[in-house]
Amino acid sequence: MATILARIRVKKGSEAPFESTARALFAESHSVEKAIRRYEYWRAQEPGLYYCLLAFDDFLGFLEHQSSAHHEAAAPALIEMISDLQLEWVDPVRNASPLPETSLQKVPEAASKLIKQYAKLFPVCIADWWPPRPPKPDSRSAR
Repeated sequence: MATILARIRVKKGSEAPFESTARALFAESHSVEKAIRRYEYWRAQEPGLYYCLLAFDDFLGFLEHQSSAHHEAAAPALIEMISDLQLEWVDPVRNASPLPETSLQKVPEAASKLIKQYAKLFPVCIADWWPPRPPKPDSRSAR
């Protein structure tokens, strides 16, 4: 499993176009991505601040999401709208969330160049204080 909480600050006046883009990404991601478990956007109390929860079957599912045609097509507009983006790997508390724990996964050698770039940009970060977890075999090969 790979779960991320994104804190997104958009530029003043970009709220409406950002929300439109978020709706389009939500719809397209949920309609075509097989490894997606959760992909949701929320407005914060503070104007211009949003959160996104992203959860995938595994790290490769996250990388496929990041490198998908619909995500790549939206990226230039998002870059213009977003003033700050903070991604944090999170780990569900057992029996207090339906999601499995966040775990490491190697990127297959056969993965695309774009997937390998995203793997370097967003490596899974397992916090030292999270409960120990046994290593899991790779559940999938690169698509």
